[in-house]
Amino acid sequence: MPKLEANIQFLFNEYDILDRYDKAAELGFKGVELQNPYPIPTNEISERLNANGLQQVIINSPVEDPITGINNIPLIPNKRNLYRDRTSLAVEYAHELGCLGVNIGIGQMPDGFATEIVKETLIENVTYAATELDKVGVTALIEPINVLDQPGFFINTSKAALDVIESVGHSNLSLLYDFYHMQIMEGNLAATLKDNIGSIKHTQLADNPGRHEPGTGEINFTFLLNYLDELGYQGWVGCEYFPSSTTEASLDWARKWI
Repeated sequence: MPKLEANIQFLFNEYDILDRYDKAAELGFKGVELQNPYPIPTNEISERLNANGLQQVIINSPVEDPITGINNIPLIPNKRNLYRDRTSLAVEYAHELGCLGVNIGIGQMPDGFATEIVKETLIENVTYAATELDKVGVTALIEPINVLDQPGFFINTSKAALDVIESVGHSNLSLLYDFYHMQIMEGNLAATLKDNIGSIKHTQLADNPGRHEPGTGEINFTFLLNYLDELGYQGWVGCEYFPSSTTEASLDWARKWI
């Protein structure tokens, strides 16, 4: 049975951030993910994890450019040192929280740089992040994201992400496959899973259109979750969607899974 976990950046927004750990456990989740844990001291998060028997599955590296406010410093050639500093923070949080993976960030194409220079910068930064996270036993993840929600996102298909993984050639680098983003960009979800299951270490879900819970759109998640089992997928499935009503009401689809 797939292991569903709650993305508490998206879910349980009716509650303060730390209280979302309690609510996730109360409703049966055994794992959580949170893109931006950095405003909270790690000991406070660890207390909630331990009290609720929860696994902190993944977090994201903090990759916001302080000048533009855009999450794309992995792509900016003159901000390599800043990306390394941010990676160090992500490594610290991931290690102290016992994370399994870190989404190390990509972002939107920055202005004023040639595509090849941007790609070289990304390869260098991804290599660095994979190496540093490997030192603490945490998997580095890269996620392609659709260009409708985030125009100009530099890596926006499974193939593009896998090409980066191949170029880097590091054993600690894997694909974060988000059904919502890839349904928009390429469809053919089951075949992509089958062809690349060895490279996929984390998955996320939301239905399309709307990015709401399964059952509100066109994606057949009953089939896909069962198919992950058939393929022998051992990772977690992050529920990263905007509830169409309250979080608890939006979880009716998940009762048989959690």
